[in-house]
Amino acid sequence: MKSNVKISRFTFSRSQRNGIFLLIVLILFLQGIYFLATAFFWVPSKDLSINKAELARFQKEIDTLKWAEIALRKPKTYPFNPNYISDFKGAALGMTNEEIDRLLAFRKQNKWINSAQQFQEVTKISDSLLNAISPYFKFPDWVTHPTKKEYAATYTFNNAPKSFQQKQDLNTATAQQLQKINGVGAVLSERILKLRNKFSGGFIDVAQLQDVYGLTPEVIERISAEFAVKTPRNVQKILLNRASVDELVTIQHIDYNLAHQIIEQRQLRDGFKSLDELKKVKDFPVNKIDIIKLYLSLD
Repeated sequence: MKSNVKISRFTFSRSQRNGIFLLIVLILFLQGIYFLATAFFWVPSKDLSINKAELARFQKEIDTLKWAEIALRKPKTYPFNPNYISDFKGAALGMTNEEIDRLLAFRKQNKWINSAQQFQEVTKISDSLLNAISPYFKFPDWVTHPTKKEYAATYTFNNAPKSFQQKQDLNTATAQQLQKINGVGAVLSERILKLRNKFSGGFIDVAQLQDVYGLTPEVIERISAEFAVKTPRNVQKILLNRASVDELVTIQHIDYNLAHQIIEQRQLRDGFKSLDELKKVKDFPVNKIDIIKLYLSLD
């Protein structure tokens, strides 16, 4: 006898029904939270509109500050006498080695440059470089503002170069004698004596004054016109083409890294032909070469 009762295939157990109920409740709860959040925190799109004029003004202020910062970071160039341009100074100004050499050769003849035009004639620098650096040229007042011929004649007479015999010995000079030089006061004279006394026997050459902090090339030139090292201390010069690293580092301004660079360059050149070739060594302090050369020899 067949039963008339039909069993549905989609019946759920009690635990399943409870799970479905909890799922529905959770969905409704999350929708309620979303609705409340939207109602309280939603901002109309019109309030988010961008004020383009205000943004442009703000961006302009930022750009102005950036350019001001860049300008502050640029190295400043101060007025200088072009007669005293060194290798280092010339390179910093953009001059080539040949242009610097022409200037130094001109100065070795005890000649002076008195105008920007003459500077270009001697060095052969380009018009663009001359226009860039000539505004910083500073010549003595007697050049830029010449007075009577009598004054010029007196100046020439009083500034006639002294011979080696006429100069005072820098190794025996007192602070008071040094202070007679224009530009040398109590502080600089004491620094000169302190550096001199650092070496047993004093200076080897006037070039060592480059190591005195605060002495400008112009002041060193004035000191050189009145003083000379007449009693230099004895120095055993080092043979550049045979020197070891340990020997080279005993020289002022040469550390181990530079000593290795010198030896590497020496091997590449199959030996140095002149001391000036040291300028080609990587990281070599060109502005100190006159001091370093005091301790070196090729023979």
